[in-house]
Amino acid sequence: MDDGSRPDVTHPDRWRIDDLAQRAALTVDTIRFYQREGLLPPAERVGRAKVYGNTHLERLERIRELQERRFSLAAIRALLEADRPGMIDGIFGSGGAAYDLEALVERSEIEADLAERLRKVGLLRDPSDFGRDAYDAADLDVLRAAAELRAEGMPADIVVELVSIYVVGVERMQTEVLELFRGQRGPTWKPGELQAFQERTTASAANLLPVVSRIVEYVHERTLQRLTLAAVEADTSKAARPIDVDVDESGEVPVVEP
Repeated sequence: MDDGSRPDVTHPDRWRIDDLAQRAALTVDTIRFYQREGLLPPAERVGRAKVYGNTHLERLERIRELQERRFSLAAIRALLEADRPGMIDGIFGSGGAAYDLEALVERSEIEADLAERLRKVGLLRDPSDFGRDAYDAADLDVLRAAAELRAEGMPADIVVELVSIYVVGVERMQTEVLELFRGQRGPTWKPGELQAFQERTTASAANLLPVVSRIVEYVHERTLQRLTLAAVEADTSKAARPIDVDVDESGEVPVVEP
């Protein structure tokens, strides 16, 4: 006679914790750890027993996927609670290879002191700022880009200043973009419209990000062209400006010795 102390294991979507662990290829202790950390929802109560199902299995698979992308537990918790499927692939992408700082600098072939200066101006931020526990291929690529600037003869001081300008400017720009998408600036939304907009854009983030990047790249290139031309024209105009000279009482222009 069933006294309710065990779940109905004949039900295809109800499992004991050891059954869930087997299906997820994890240990029971790991599952309990995830529960203590708030990553896994509590089990359903059936009598005196705790029952797990497909929701728990899917969550464990998602946790494993995020861990493989090198996200920290705190970041995983936040991303799971946000429950926005398109956001991770669209904005965070795939973690790929993982590096510590020493390996990152060595592989990029950049001077160690320059890499440290780039960290201080905010180009190479700590991975924890992005919810990760290691540097990845994108960090390696940006250091290699800085190393290429040095190889082209750009002084280290100029590289650092150039990077600093972009770090500050992009931070300010992206903050304003986030404010727009959070409804803190821009149009006045009717009830429900903002949430629907946010859900729609999050779900399609993987498609939207490359499109927006094309717009940013275009504006960047055209602005650089326009400002450079204006600077060249200003320098040319200045060089062509006639020189004012003093004329003596006889009306002759005095000779200036070289």
